[in-house]
Parts: sequence; structure tokens; C-alpha cells
Amino acid sequence: MTDARELYRIALTILTDIERMFIDGLGADPTHMKAAGQFATDVDLAIEQYLRRRLIHETGIPVLGEEYGGDCGKLTWVVDPIDGTANFAAGNPMSCILISLLADGVPVLAITSVPMINQRFGAYAGSPLFQNGVPQPPLTERPEVAAHVGFSSISGSSESNEAQFPDLMRHGLLVELTRTYLRPRITGSVGIDLAYTAAGIFGGAVSFSPNIWDNAAGIFLCQAAGATVTDLYGNPWDHTSRGAIVGTARAHETILTTLTTIRTGGH
Repeated sequence: MTDARELYRIALTILTDIERMFIDGLGADPTHMKAAGQFATDVDLAIEQYLRRRLIHETGIPVLGEEYGGDCGKLTWVVDPIDGTANFAAGNPMSCILISLLADGVPVLAITSVPMINQRFGAYAGSPLFQNGVPQPPLTERPEVAAHVGFSSISGSSESNEAQFPDLMRHGLLVELTRTYLRPRITGSVGIDLAYTAAGIFGGAVSFSPNIWDNAAGIFLCQAAGATVTDLYGNPWDHTSRGAIVGTARAHETILTTLTTIRTGGH
């Protein structure tokens, strides 16, 4: 594999170009309807097309993306051109660009960009977490009064996860988390939740998304920051996991314990 640091540099260069496309397109109308009430805008498609063209041309590595698909091979770029498209279409700045590189299914590089508020979070194999290019210290516990938990959505938009984690279960988790020291925040973006956890802005986060393009970048950022990372059952996360729990040790334990209690009918 080409050096992860060099691939990270290439990805950052490409990202600079597409951030302007993202900013200029904020508020774009829904134009491409998907299943379960989901949609894409022309900007989603344009950004992914640009990412695919540049990443393949400059690295020779294939791309798997939300809008145009692909396969997760030995070495694969995984991209979500706009995570939080519903926010983006509404003009809400809480949406982001997700880029990660997987080697044999394991993330080795990741970038999350929140262009509207000029935030970039990144890491590559062996590096610390970077925020806007500045190395960050390892993650520590947040004071209880400022310990947030990212909860990107309370409605299930994926049929593949709906049977295991129906809306009522998610609603129950949200309610029960308000009774812990954590303060839930519904952002509408899995990528932002995970990146904010890595950066210590949130104490933890839960992702019910089964999609690798939603989770891979933020998972790697959290790992680089020293967060606890598992799937929704407390098992080690891998690229086949259908969701994730991340956070400081205490936040992760609180989220997992609360979810397990609700899932097993202990509530």
C-alpha cells in the first residue's frame, strides 16, 4: 500500500476543491428519490463523481460511495459526498463530507469535513487525530455538565436495521439517555456525531446506520483519538457491523448498558 500519510495528503488536496462545491450548493433541492423516504441532490451526485474521478486518477484505488456504489476490496476509498443530506437540502449547516480508506476492510485513513463551519477532522495510520491540521491530545472524560451524546436520528430509514432497532426502541433509548449524565443531541448526521466524539466535543455517540460510508471515517477518527469503539452489541467494530457505539470509556459503557437494557426488555 502507498504510504497512508501521502494518501492522506492527496485526499486533503481533493477535499479543498469539493468543499467549495458543497458550500455553493447548500440548500439544493431534493432531485433523486430513494427508498424509505431518502433522497439525494444534484450536489451529492456531482461531489461523488468528482471524488471518484480524482481519487482513482491520482491513486489508482477504486471507490465505494453512497450514490454510485462499488465493492469493498483489498484497498478501497469509501466516500459519502454529503452526510446529512436532509440537513443540507434544508440549508442546515450540520452536514459533512466523509472520506476514508479501507485496507482489507480496516480503516487506515479518514477525513470528515464540515464545510459550513470550517471544521476538518482527520487521521491516518499511526497519527493522532487532527482538527483543522492541528494534532489533538488523546480523548479524556468530559465534565458531567457538558457531556453530550450524539444521536443522529430517532427514525429508522434503513429496512435492514429496522427489525433489530425499530423506531420505538430508538425513542426509548433517547428517553433513557436523558436520565443518565449524558445529554442527547440530535444532529441529523452520523459523520458529525462520530467526529465530534473523536474531538471530545461529544462524550459519545450511537450510530444505527448499517452503511459503511456513514461509519468508517468517524470510526477511524475515534480510534485515532483513543475512544472506545464497538458495534451496537459491544463487540469489536468491523466493516460489516451494522452500527456503532463510540465514546470515552464511561460514555460508551453508559450508552451500551442503556441500549442493552432496552433491547432485552429490562426497561
